[in-house]
Amino acid sequence: MPAFASRTTRPLLLATLLATATVTAQAQEASSRQLAPGFTARSADSRLLILPADMELFSMSAGGVVEPRDDWTRAAQANFAAALEAQRPRLGSKVTRMNAAEADEFADITTLHRAVADAVMIHHYGRGLMQLPTKQERLNWSLGDAVRPLQQRTGADYALFTWMRDSYASKERKAMMIGLAALGAISLGGEQVGYASLVDLNTGRIVWFNRLDRMSGDLREPAPALETVDTLLKGFPAIQP
Repeated sequence: MPAFASRTTRPLLLATLLATATVTAQAQEASSRQLAPGFTARSADSRLLILPADMELFSMSAGGVVEPRDDWTRAAQANFAAALEAQRPRLGSKVTRMNAAEADEFADITTLHRAVADAVMIHHYGRGLMQLPTKQERLNWSLGDAVRPLQQRTGADYALFTWMRDSYASKERKAMMIGLAALGAISLGGEQVGYASLVDLNTGRIVWFNRLDRMSGDLREPAPALETVDTLLKGFPAIQP
């Protein structure tokens, strides 16, 4: 290779290697933030319980007021369940689904989990003063013995909790956004916020957690719901071979 070519390509090669290393490091950091200390994978014989998703969809009016849409929520529940079924290779074969009526018997556990998960969203993924020094940026959260009734009833080793809130701009809101954009102003439309949480039912620990917080996504239709669930379960712990 000519000397001038070597001098030209070497900086490009170094820059490429540096960029690759940075992306890899960021991916590893994101993965480590999703997992509890010491947890890496589920055992081959472990059983997974999937609880009904806590989900609600909203329409955003021209003035930015969000209003619940029961019809959208019902469609989203069905699409979300179907999308989870398509995740069988990731979730494993030993999966039990709990229906809404059964889950109502454990409302105290789901309420407790919601409170702990909210704390994870705020303090684990928050920045600056929102972080708790005692946690040292580790996913170190637990529901304790409160989850034992779920384990005793189902025999499952882990439980998957999911929570989703979706809002969509109405036609009037979209028209207003276009008008404001023409004037140089920025206004927000809908957003998709949610999380998935894997709890060890033998210890109560949250061993894996992932969140969504974005301006895209749509659970009202089957195809985009597949993408939402796939993104939500990114990094979900594999089963040991």
